[in-house]
Amino acid sequence: MLTNGTSAATEFWERRALSISGGIDELGSVRWELALCLLACWTFCYFSIWKGVRSSGKVVYFTATFPYVMLLILLVRGLTLPGAWEGIRFYLYPDVERLADREIWIEAASQIFFSYSVAAGTLIVLASYNEYNNNCYKDTFWLCLLNSGSSFVAGFVVFSVLGFMAEKQGVPVDMVVESGPGLAFIAYPQATAMMPLPQFWTVCFFLMLILLSVDTQFVIVECLVTSVCDLFPKLFRAPGRHKIFVLIICLSSFLMQLPLVSEGGIYVFQLIDFYGCSRACLDFMALFECLAVGWIFGVDRFYEIIEDMTGQRPCAFFRLCWRYLVPLLSLVSQPSC
Repeated sequence: MLTNGTSAATEFWERRALSISGGIDELGSVRWELALCLLACWTFCYFSIWKGVRSSGKVVYFTATFPYVMLLILLVRGLTLPGAWEGIRFYLYPDVERLADREIWIEAASQIFFSYSVAAGTLIVLASYNEYNNNCYKDTFWLCLLNSGSSFVAGFVVFSVLGFMAEKQGVPVDMVVESGPGLAFIAYPQATAMMPLPQFWTVCFFLMLILLSVDTQFVIVECLVTSVCDLFPKLFRAPGRHKIFVLIICLSSFLMQLPLVSEGGIYVFQLIDFYGCSRACLDFMALFECLAVGWIFGVDRFYEIIEDMTGQRPCAFFRLCWRYLVPLLSLVSQPSC
């Protein structure tokens, strides 16, 4: 009798979709199906931002709002599944002993950095298109509220399904799946396969995932394009040059990302995900941004500008954050080797 078997979803993900190799030293050949998906994403990205904010602003009305419709549908379905409330209980009642683990707080900070796009430059670039007297103080409050609220609701969607899977498999919730790409590409497809009308729920989930991904993608590219164009306005703001520049960025990014869709690409992806997209890199960027604002540009000068723009002076607590707390926490949260 087999005791160490793997699920059909895991087999499909690792052997069919990824055709995963033995290690990072064996990149192997490019998976043409994944390469076509990558090309489709960059094509969508290009036509979303090729005319600047005029085009991306219209696209984001759909890509940013439609996932909430999908999230609501999946939430209602997830809460009606048998065993869902075991997953919700696991989600809402944390292991208090784990709160003393430094690594838990580092991971939580990394999630906030990533979901808020803190220290990545995207918020600053997009905010530069606002009117001078726009109330950025209020916008920041609503951004934090909506972002954290969305993440909190999404937790119910995920853990209700994990509770359902745990009941079906007869195991505790924490033994259902590990974190990482497997949660989206292994656990959730397994769960939808157990539901009535599995094709419908699978389409809803992956449509939401695709829209969230491409939304993030073209916002990051827009950040890069806008920054370069602002540095060299005479060069890139001539008729037609902006579109050519965006095309070069998208095409070069597609070519550079081809190793990620090779047979060993998942290993490269995990390295970039761990070291490049969170933790050390974002912590260092936050550290130096706060040093620049708090000590070089000057907190008092920054306060005066915000007051001139919004008509109100920020809370004094931000002064402590910009000058002391954020730099200190950024240094403390560096991952140990």
